[in-house]
Amino acid sequence: MQLDRQIHDKVFCPFISKDEIAHKVKNLSSEIQKDYIGEEILFIAILNGAFMFASDLLKEIPGNIQISFVKVSSYIGAQSSGRVDELIGLNTDLKGKHVVILEDIVDTGITIDKVISLLKSQNPASVEVCTLLFKPEAFLGKQLPKYIGFEIPNKFVVGYGLDYDELGRNLNEIYQLKEE
Repeated sequence: MQLDRQIHDKVFCPFISKDEIAHKVKNLSSEIQKDYIGEEILFIAILNGAFMFASDLLKEIPGNIQISFVKVSSYIGAQSSGRVDELIGLNTDLKGKHVVILEDIVDTGITIDKVISLLKSQNPASVEVCTLLFKPEAFLGKQLPKYIGFEIPNKFVVGYGLDYDELGRNLNEIYQLKEE
């Protein structure tokens, strides 16, 4: 049985179990494999949050794939800052490649739109987004993710790579901010 978690000054309650996550990751890998039969894929994971999701997803995909990482930041504490800061750039040539961006969560879409724009300027064959979590109520972006694990309400979550002021990433399940 999952228990509530105290992180800094907030309490989080169980939301998505590790078994539910594992099942969804397998489903997403199957969808991606079906769409890219015989193709090489370059996966670009958005750090820091997507590291657990990327690791588990890529273990499920056989064949020739590449993985690269880009680091951007749009959160301060539990609130989106409203801007995207590119912190670490991409050093891989994207021309003619099929790119799948791996994201832990897409809420406003600001971060993913910026990443897509930067990647498309390098003329890849295609760019799609695969996210474990999607908040449709918060989405203001231009491009919806093609691969979505869970649609969730517009509430703050931690665990499985997601953090609250850098804590909680190591949890193997996802917790939601507890209502007061």
